[in-house]
Amino acid sequence: MARKGPVTLDVSTVPLGLAQIRVGSSSDNIAEIQPALSASDSIGALAETAFTGNTDWFTLESGFPLIKDADWPIREGASLACAFKEVTPANMAMAYGHDPNASPYDTMTVHSGEVPLGDRAAPDYIRMEACYTYPNGTNHMYIIFPRAQAKSTVELPFAAEDAAAIPMTFESGRADSEATDGNAVWDDKPLGRMFWD
Repeated sequence: MARKGPVTLDVSTVPLGLAQIRVGSSSDNIAEIQPALSASDSIGALAETAFTGNTDWFTLESGFPLIKDADWPIREGASLACAFKEVTPANMAMAYGHDPNASPYDTMTVHSGEVPLGDRAAPDYIRMEACYTYPNGTNHMYIIFPRAQAKSTVELPFAAEDAAAIPMTFESGRADSEATDGNAVWDDKPLGRMFWD
């Protein structure tokens, strides 16, 4: 007997698990449309990852009673929320809006360093790449924000029997040639791109 309902068409396309988050310099990699970062640029273990492609819509209605005529997008954004587990100076600096690869932060020094409190400014621009590996271990999905900012209200929860998970959101900013420090490779995809291999 044939199964009914939404039967899986291709099991290799079903995601399970978390994406690896990689962070690097936006300005050094702005002209690169392919992944420019590697596993060594990962921010480490995560508790969650979630992509959001948010769009605000305008709906045109006319007549009586009003009936929808058309919908147009009036605002678009892209963000990736995560919660990191590895509490290092570089990761905490990033949560506070600093480029973790810039001085005085060092992604290789995990138990010494400083993050200033009480002196926040506009978040630095960084490149964020999410690399998701499908359960088959062969296929990947990438999300690239060439000019992102890390934004968060920093919360470091200590618990007796669970690891801390610090929430943070990467918001993609314009990276096209009309943006400061942008590049023409992003002109038809100013917030970045998703792609598969």
